[in-house]
Amino acid sequence: MPFTLSIPCEYREEIKKSRFIAHAAPVTSAAEAQAFIARLSEASASHNCWAWKVGNQYRFSDDGEPGGTAGRPILAAIEGQDCDQVAVLVIRWYGGIQLGTGGLARAYGGSAAKCLQAGQRTELVARSRVSCHPGFAELPVLKARLGEFEALLESESFDADGAELVLALPEGQTAGLERLLRDISRGRLELKRL
Repeated sequence: MPFTLSIPCEYREEIKKSRFIAHAAPVTSAAEAQAFIARLSEASASHNCWAWKVGNQYRFSDDGEPGGTAGRPILAAIEGQDCDQVAVLVIRWYGGIQLGTGGLARAYGGSAAKCLQAGQRTELVARSRVSCHPGFAELPVLKARLGEFEALLESESFDADGAELVLALPEGQTAGLERLLRDISRGRLELKRL
């Protein structure tokens, strides 16, 4: 089961006089990952190397380090820690001692892995997107009970009859929520898969 981070985390290490700072954070899109990297990158650093993974999408950058010695090992650390929806930035200030390609790969990948290991992790639950249209009478009851089904409210739009709700629901909770909808609406409401 894949994991993501609950909150951003950081790890610092010095290797042969080079300083490494790894930053990691949960992200939900490529744009969010790139914004995180841009926000924390240090212009004064020798290198700002990074990788992110969101589902089947991923990217990485060596930022001037020899090809394959920074970005790919950071991505390998993300995958090795069974993480998804995560961005990792490893900043290096060069200390004057060459690490070699193997040393660089170990330094970048190791810093990323240690940062992810130290972070607070949350299990990623596969969710289905569903919608329903409760009336104004059913809406407060339904919204008050969404937590019982671990349902996340993605959007709601109101009309004259009530509200159109779009929910992200764990697969195993669908039948329970359908039962609740039937009970509170006397069989009128049903869940639609999106």
